Amino acid sequence: MPESILMLPVYIVLLALAAALLAYSFRVLREYERGVVFMLGRFWKVKGPGLIIVVPFIQQIVRVDLRTRVLDVPPQDVISRDNVSVKVNAVVYYRVMDPEKAIIQVENFNQATSELSQTTLRSVLGQHELDEMLAEREKLNSDLRRLLDEATDAWGIKVANVALKHVDLNEVMVRAIAKQAEAERLRRAKIIDAEGELQAAERLAQAGEILSRRPQAMQLRYLGTLLNIAGEKSNIIVFPLPMDVLSAIRPPSER
Repeated sequence: MPESILMLPVYIVLLALAAALLAYSFRVLREYERGVVFMLGRFWKVKGPGLIIVVPFIQQIVRVDLRTRVLDVPPQDVISRDNVSVKVNAVVYYRVMDPEKAIIQVENFNQATSELSQTTLRSVLGQHELDEMLAEREKLNSDLRRLLDEATDAWGIKVANVALKHVDLNEVMVRAIAKQAEAERLRRAKIIDAEGELQAAERLAQAGEILSRRPQAMQLRYLGTLLNIAGEKSNIIVFPLPMDVLSAIRPPSER
């Protein structure tokens, strides 16, 4: 009887261990998760989602999240091709497409993607001038995304999008750009004014040619000018009267 009493706790411990091992064997992976399973240290297969069974002490599982991740690239000091120093930061959207590669081919794919994004950002933007950074962001975003996607493909990573957030300039460059923009606006205004003068001169020259070929039109123009002068508030109006106007209004017998 005493021996049976002593054996009872042993059975309880064994049952508890068996229950714990059984509970440890069952894993539930969500829809956006996959499990990379290793058997005795060697890759076996990718499981999930749903309920999976892992053999204790023989198999190990590494969970991988397949959702799109957002990586905020910290501000980077970039020297543009025209030797302007700026601070540029960006945001990268990526996701794991191949869990096996993401776990086996790189130690920490999140950190690796972050470091690669920083170096690629400095390298690509350093090949462009400041005006291109400010005006051609869509093209730069596309180039950055393509380069990052090609580099991370070996890790099973898909870079979906890259967006430049801020291009910060020092105060000296801000004032210089403002002066440049003002000078550009003045240049355009002078060009538009000169083009207007040129068009007006061309129209006046055409009108003069037409009036010189048709005396009647010249007389009508003269009378129209007199009508405009008469409409002004003035007591005395002195104007020359051309002889051709008088000859036009004389009777045919007096010409």
